[in-house]
Amino acid sequence: MLSDHIGSIVGMLICILFSAYFSATETAFASLNKTRLKAMEEKGSKRAGQTLELAENYDKLISTVLIGNNIVNIATASIGTLLFVNMMGEELGATVSTVVVTIVVLIFGEITPKSIAKDYPEKFAMFSTPLIHLLMCVLTPLNYLFSQWKNLVSSLFRSSDESKMSQEELLLLLEEVEQEGTIDENEGELLRNAVEFGGLEAKDILTHRVDLEGVSVDASKEEVAELFTQTRFSRLLVYEDSMDKIVGIIHQKDFYKGTGVNALPLTEIMTPPLFIHQSEKVDDLLQLLQSSKSHVAVVIDEYGGTLGIVTMEDILEELVGEIWDEHDEIEEPFRQVGENTYIVDCTVTLDDFCDFFDVESESDSVSLGGWMMEQLGRIPDQGDSFDYRNLTITATQTDDHRIQLATVEVREPEPVPAE
Repeated sequence: MLSDHIGSIVGMLICILFSAYFSATETAFASLNKTRLKAMEEKGSKRAGQTLELAENYDKLISTVLIGNNIVNIATASIGTLLFVNMMGEELGATVSTVVVTIVVLIFGEITPKSIAKDYPEKFAMFSTPLIHLLMCVLTPLNYLFSQWKNLVSSLFRSSDESKMSQEELLLLLEEVEQEGTIDENEGELLRNAVEFGGLEAKDILTHRVDLEGVSVDASKEEVAELFTQTRFSRLLVYEDSMDKIVGIIHQKDFYKGTGVNALPLTEIMTPPLFIHQSEKVDDLLQLLQSSKSHVAVVIDEYGGTLGIVTMEDILEELVGEIWDEHDEIEEPFRQVGENTYIVDCTVTLDDFCDFFDVESESDSVSLGGWMMEQLGRIPDQGDSFDYRNLTITATQTDDHRIQLATVEVREPEPVPAE
């Protein structure tokens, strides 16, 4: 009768309950967010602090969980076998016991508790902390033996791979956190910029020499004042003979004194330039500009000529995005002029161009203009065009061997032929 086996049934239920507890604990501690626990601890939660301590000692924790889980699962199988053998006989009872115990443990001891713990890892980890802490103390001798075995195995199969998180892995983690809603889109963009910041070099963010404005060291005060008025720049480069020989930087506030122009010669008003190589890391450059109390660095190429300049504003824009002031003109690099036709500024980066038109390119060119020259194999004339993927790209406006504007016509993608 069933009443004769009530003890065995209760024993199995208790074992399955503990199996569920150990399985859920394992998943909860593997999935919890330590930052959230630290925040709870700072708000005064002692349980969160205790849970965080267990999470930091994960090897001992997981050993305790696995030992406990195996003990209760083996006990469940043993009690189940005795129960069904007594009820149905040796041959049929053993088979039924294997099937029933496997299904029950799988559903109620593994899948269900792990699914719940995965959804609420911090809550369940804090709930299970007192009991698992007690079990860790009780099973200390066994945990010690297993830790020594782990150290032995680790020494035999030691990997030379770095355990540090790579930049690509960190960016993927940021995307996951943003998708979960922990941070919003603006915060995610700022964090991505900060992660990618360390990999940038001066050549990646400079203003090219063809776009620079400067004055000769022999220029008159009237010429300098006129250039300040025309460009609305707060600083101008001062060169000797050509832009390849920058000798100083003149600041507008130093050029004007009181209600008029400073009477000192130009060579005494300007400040010495800061020269850097094009491969200088941007984060190192930021520290260099701060230490030298300068806002502009002149970037030189491998031959010592002027490649361009990098300003403090250029560096900050890599972190926080475009910075506008009252004198900046709003530029639209992609301007739609027809249903499928766009006018594109050829100074935009090739990455931005590919993102906008949803195409891919393996070119090493930085700007759209450089990529167009690469595709045509020469310096293009106005009206030259070529096809790329589903785009027809035409050089619309050129000046001084540079492509300034391009017209892009988007065609319908060609259908992929069936195999």
